[in-house]
Amino acid sequence: MRKLKRILVLALAAGLMMSAGACGNSGEETSENADAGNAAGFDINSQKVQDKTRVIESLINNNFYYETDPEKQEAAYYKGLMYGLDDKYATYYTPEEFARVREDDEGEYVGIGATVSKNMQTGEIYIVSPIKNSPAEEVGLLPDDVFVEIDGTELTTDMELDEVVKIIRGSEGSTAHLKMYRKGESDFLEFDVPRRKIQSVTVEYEMLENGYGYIKISQFIETTADQFRAAVDELVSKGAKGLIFDVRNNPGGLTDIVDQMVDYLVKDDAVAKDGDPSKPGLILEMRDKNGTILYSDSAKDGHFVDLPMAVLMNGNSASSSEIFIGCLRDYGKVVMVGEKSYGKGIVQQTFPLKDGSAVKMTIAKYFLPAGSNIHETGIEPDQVVELTTEQKQMLYKLPYNEDPQLAAAIKALGGQPLPAPRSTESAGSGTTETTEGKNSESTEGTGSETTETTEDKSTETTEE
Repeated sequence: MRKLKRILVLALAAGLMMSAGACGNSGEETSENADAGNAAGFDINSQKVQDKTRVIESLINNNFYYETDPEKQEAAYYKGLMYGLDDKYATYYTPEEFARVREDDEGEYVGIGATVSKNMQTGEIYIVSPIKNSPAEEVGLLPDDVFVEIDGTELTTDMELDEVVKIIRGSEGSTAHLKMYRKGESDFLEFDVPRRKIQSVTVEYEMLENGYGYIKISQFIETTADQFRAAVDELVSKGAKGLIFDVRNNPGGLTDIVDQMVDYLVKDDAVAKDGDPSKPGLILEMRDKNGTILYSDSAKDGHFVDLPMAVLMNGNSASSSEIFIGCLRDYGKVVMVGEKSYGKGIVQQTFPLKDGSAVKMTIAKYFLPAGSNIHETGIEPDQVVELTTEQKQMLYKLPYNEDPQLAAAIKALGGQPLPAPRSTESAGSGTTETTEGKNSESTEGTGSETTETTEDKSTETTEE
């Protein structure tokens, strides 16, 4: 019944768009042209679609029991257009939703303070990780906790991530009552989480006791590159023996941001192993379905870091995280430790519309410096180190010397084991605090060339 209702709404909305299209071309399209278009495939302006839409509209007007909501029907139509692309990352944002996306990217919002994702295969919406010192962390929410109910609203697998985030967020000072499923628990867990203004840290860093610099990157948004450069500079100035980058549970973000971060570490004239010698310093190429290069970026800032490096990764390291890992791998800069990355090698672009709304869709695949595309294959680490379920849930609460993947990375760089637990305060407290965008989207200009390659373990991701 739910599916049938959705089809009816989309059919009704098709009539609305058809009318707008007719106005747009001043009614000059002939029936022959419309029929020809329909013969080649679905055509919302065809006579067949118009006739069918009128029949469905009549059925709704004469039989539908409840009141209709024109605004919801209009939004459903636009969402239906994107849904029909069969692209799990394609979506339509209402003006309200798109404003929230922009707010996320700018780094401040009111919510519970957690990065959440929707698994597009199971439909579950779950916590990737609570933000440090957030209400979500304070009440004990953990990575992989699955939302079951929010403030009395039961979640269903067909609910959009935006819709759920809207329920989770609210006014500052209010409380979100959450019912959660946690693997290994015999019953659902319930939490009362206060909503407050959230400023999430995307880069945390400190000098470990054995002299190695540790930099955790939680996502790639507008301010992350500046935070990253500040972290690298401070650790290098303090005499770090090497750098360990942690992109575990990092779902991705903005490509131009990760490009800047790779650029800061790689020589401008470096040539990737098995890469094209005519393209020194290449970081990324995006190619459309015809193989046309839409975007290409290379190292050009004149800066590089000549230290031993390692990167920590897992199955939640996706998209821009994989660009970061893959670029440093191709230039022979890092030892990769942990578990295979997710494998998202496609690019989405967000196109703002005049009324404040926007549409997002997949526009290209991206290719790393050595020419590989990792979509649906991921990146294999040099050293596979798996964590237990408990270790995964408590990952960023583990003392440093009890983190097997960090220990393996230190060993791979020739360092001494850590003698003491991690401190309770990050030495990187001076970094600018920010927050993630939904699937950290690019919003610069209508159809701008800045694009996103976000998060995804077959997921959408955002913070709330």
